[in-house]
Amino acid sequence: MERSVSRFVVVSIFAAIILSVISLLAWGLLNKSSITGESGATRVGKVAPDFDLPLFDGGSLKLSERRGNVIVLNFWSSTCPPCREEAPIFEQAWRQYKEQGVLFVGANIQDYDEGAREFIDKFSITYPNGPDRNGHITIDYGVVGMPVTFFVDPEGIVARRWVGSIDGPQLTTWIEDLLKGHSSGDVEGGNEGSYFKIHEVTP
Repeated sequence: MERSVSRFVVVSIFAAIILSVISLLAWGLLNKSSITGESGATRVGKVAPDFDLPLFDGGSLKLSERRGNVIVLNFWSSTCPPCREEAPIFEQAWRQYKEQGVLFVGANIQDYDEGAREFIDKFSITYPNGPDRNGHITIDYGVVGMPVTFFVDPEGIVARRWVGSIDGPQLTTWIEDLLKGHSSGDVEGGNEGSYFKIHEVTP
């Protein structure tokens, strides 16, 4: 009798474990999302990590010295197709808003300088861009895929985050909101399917 009870208990526990595993797998399949979609998710609402970015055209840019500006920080690579899609959009918005206290900054990651410079020339990019050669900025911002863009408010807080290529209306809407001091609406968004894991765009 005792053996039967013990066997029943063991079987019940084993069945419960199997059921839990199956449930977790099912939940994972129903709620799956690419890890790249989580790029920088932990940074929103927090102080933007400071950095000193060497620029391709000489000099450097220290983020903390630009406090008071709205910062649009974009992580990109010349080998990333969605980065090419949004490059002209960023340049157009930069020219539109640079006199209004908006600073665009491009952080080039996992790329060769030659490819990055060709990219900048091809799209006639004039806003500051530089390579994150040691990967420290990429790590500090939690970037695991690209493109990803962070919107930093004048107080130095990461107010919003967009993963994947961004279109013109979305970009200008978020810039306008930050210029007006608005914090309502979505603070995160993305263009599903238009971003890549970093290793997928290795030059």
